[in-house]
Amino acid sequence: MTAAETITFPHQTGVAVATLPAAFQQTITVRPEAVALRTVGGLQEITWAEYARRVETIAGGLAALGVKRGDTVGIMLTNRPEFHLVDAAALHLGAVPFSIYNTSSPEQVEYLFGNAENSVVVTEQVFLPVLTAANTGVSTTVLVDGVATGAISLADVEQTPAPEGFDFAASWQAVRPDDLATLIYTSGTTGPPKGVEITHRNIVAEMTALAEIVQAGFDDRAISYLPAAHIADRVSSHAANMMRGIQITTVPDPREIAAALPDVHPTFFFGVPRVWQKIRAGIEAKLAEESSPVKKALAGWAFGVGASTAQARVDGKGSGGLAYGLADRLVLHKVRTALGLDQVSFAGSGAAAIPPEVLKFFLGLGIPVLEVWGMSETTGVSTMTTSDNLRIGTVGTPVRGMEVKLADDGELLVRGPVVMRGYRKQPDKTAETIDADGWLSTGDIATIDDDGNVTIVDRKKELMINESGKNMSPTNIENAMKAASSLIGQVAAIGDARPYVSALVVLDPDAAAARAKKLDLSGADLTELSAHPEVVDEVAVAIRAGNQSLSRVEQVKRFTIVPTAWDPGGDELTPTMKLRRKPIATKYANEIGELYQAQPGRSVVDLRS
Repeated sequence: MTAAETITFPHQTGVAVATLPAAFQQTITVRPEAVALRTVGGLQEITWAEYARRVETIAGGLAALGVKRGDTVGIMLTNRPEFHLVDAAALHLGAVPFSIYNTSSPEQVEYLFGNAENSVVVTEQVFLPVLTAANTGVSTTVLVDGVATGAISLADVEQTPAPEGFDFAASWQAVRPDDLATLIYTSGTTGPPKGVEITHRNIVAEMTALAEIVQAGFDDRAISYLPAAHIADRVSSHAANMMRGIQITTVPDPREIAAALPDVHPTFFFGVPRVWQKIRAGIEAKLAEESSPVKKALAGWAFGVGASTAQARVDGKGSGGLAYGLADRLVLHKVRTALGLDQVSFAGSGAAAIPPEVLKFFLGLGIPVLEVWGMSETTGVSTMTTSDNLRIGTVGTPVRGMEVKLADDGELLVRGPVVMRGYRKQPDKTAETIDADGWLSTGDIATIDDDGNVTIVDRKKELMINESGKNMSPTNIENAMKAASSLIGQVAAIGDARPYVSALVVLDPDAAAARAKKLDLSGADLTELSAHPEVVDEVAVAIRAGNQSLSRVEQVKRFTIVPTAWDPGGDELTPTMKLRRKPIATKYANEIGELYQAQPGRSVVDLRS
């Protein structure tokens, strides 16, 4: 095997590994008594020694259930230590563990399990009704949190003796780099999910590339809160834990991430854009509520210094002087500590576009957030900015081993060792996506500057062309609106084949609740708040502000506030918070129609008047 096919970390005493089980078996020898997995508050803690023991016993129990090399094992769990135990155990058998989104319907479960062909699923009691309603070929259901009719407990699996002749060491040593490590099912914005086949070689190549940019080991801490069905959590949490020894704290409800940060004080933190936006909104809300005029003025000054320093750094004009040092000592460091982000050595954002203003805000706060770009099909990160190349607005340069180029129509093409093996049972889709030379068509329209920095314009299929023939990026328009106010949670820009751009606006529930308190409407629901004149006026001001950063043709001319929340995994959003544009267009056809009527209804705000 070549160096590109193996990975060696300092803690592995020079031993090169080519698969996840081989890496894990090296990692567990370093600090056996250190905590590898934990829950918030330390209510549950699992040391590396216990982790190793339980992986072996679970692997033996799964083998007794008939799980063997190449078999798939379905997982439907919240973020909890048992996911890591079960997934790692299955990997040691040469099996293919895969997770599905917890928001999946019975029909979606049927499709996913039918494609994966798993006979075993590991889950929790809360998901049993969905799994029971699904017509699948699953013969064994394993519960990690108790017992139920028709299921066995994880404790039973661990206590079941391995089959006669089973050799745990021989099992994991037989795993090859080209064996499948997992399936990642795409979120299906434009059709049924596709099963992305990720090999051990893919994951090792990804971790090798990141190791050159990000130093990490047993002294580092990260939080697992994103769905394990998403490539980001599987790599940045699970693989990083197995291969680099990072301690993982699991958070089962992503809405509790803000409360978990001060408990963990992570050194590594990856957040999807919405998480960073909500943290920023929380800071701004606290500043607005400050009752002391002196403290409020001091905080305003400090954040102003931070903002100007961040802009200077972005412009290449320095990284702050005495004023920033004073602002940091008096205010900014205290804010980072209160957030639990005072020890972060790596902060990243990905999975969707993040407004540049949000990145500048955190840069001013003293937390440079690096933007990464990648896909399930590329095992996660393919390009990223770095502390030495903090090119806000771009997604940086390719990581080690990756090549990028543009097709004639501007579509970004990538090639390298992290590119998937293919789509499960869909050779035609695979051939459409990866050409004979190994170039993968990403579906993203991009530009590449003279320094090799990639800028994502938008999804190829999502670009809007107005009735005058102007091409526009809806994501760019939407981000301009969201950056203007924390009150705006989601925006869907409308404009394809239309005379002008309009928008559906959804309030951020947390920010809306804060406004309700300010307006003495604490009992008001989102529907009432969406129609409140002061709330509507505030949104209108934000839309006008957002318009200032757009060209005239891109500016939102009319909008309406949708009086309900859009939840991840619902009709409007994928589990990773991407807009489901076609379902939105269908569901809100009447509201969209009103945005283009000569005499629209009262809910439509016309900014042209």
